[in-house]
Amino acid sequence: MSNLNGAYYGPSIPPPSKSYHRHGRGSSCNPCSCLFGCLCNCIFQIIFTILIVLGVIALVLWLVLRPNKVNFYLTNATLTQFDYSTTNNTLYYDLALNMTIRNPNKRIGIYYDLIEARGMYQGQRFASQNLERFYQGHKSTNYLHSVFKGQNLVLLGDREKTNYNNEKNLGIYEMEMKLYMRIRLKIGWIKTHKIKPKIECDFKVPLESSGRSVNFEETKCHLDW
Repeated sequence: MSNLNGAYYGPSIPPPSKSYHRHGRGSSCNPCSCLFGCLCNCIFQIIFTILIVLGVIALVLWLVLRPNKVNFYLTNATLTQFDYSTTNNTLYYDLALNMTIRNPNKRIGIYYDLIEARGMYQGQRFASQNLERFYQGHKSTNYLHSVFKGQNLVLLGDREKTNYNNEKNLGIYEMEMKLYMRIRLKIGWIKTHKIKPKIECDFKVPLESSGRSVNFEETKCHLDW
C-alpha cells in the first residue's frame, strides 16, 4: 500500500523524557558548621600539642634534677616537767627537742622562710615557737633546736585525763610535734613560689626525774606537702 502524501498514521511517538538531577542534601556543607568544626579541631590540636610539650619538659626536668624527698628526724627529746592540774586545767611543761633536716638533692636548695613548731598532747596544742629562718644548700644537713617551757591552759576530757594518769604512772608520755613551714625551692637561678608543707612527728618521751637520764629513740617524721 502506498503512502498518502508522505504522512504517517501509525501510533503516536511519545516526547523524549527529561531527566532531572537532584542534589543530595548531605553533599553540601553549611559554611558556619564547617568553620566551627575546623575551629574546634584546631583548638584540640593546639591543646594536645601543649600537653605533649609540657609532659616532655617535665620528664626532662625530672631526669636532670632527680628530686628526692627531704628527710626530717627528731633526734632527741628531753622532758623535765609535765604536770597537769585538774583544778585550773593548766599544763606545766618543760620540753626540749632536737631535729635534723637532710636535703639529699644535688641541684635543689631550699629557703625556709617560716618555721613554726607546735607541741601537741592528745590533740591539744600546749606550746608553740617560731624558729629561725635559714637556707639549706645541696646535699646538706641542718639542725633545729626548740624549747617549750611554761604553762598553758589545756582542756582535757575524762578519757584524756585517764590517759594522762596512766602515762604519769609509767613515766612515759606520748606527744606530737608539728612544724608549719613556708619554703621556696631554688633550682639554679630560679626560685619557686612559696610552698606550705607540714611536718608531723609522733614520739614517746620519758620524764627525767632525780637527775636520771633516759635514752630517747630517734623518730622519723612525716612530710605532708
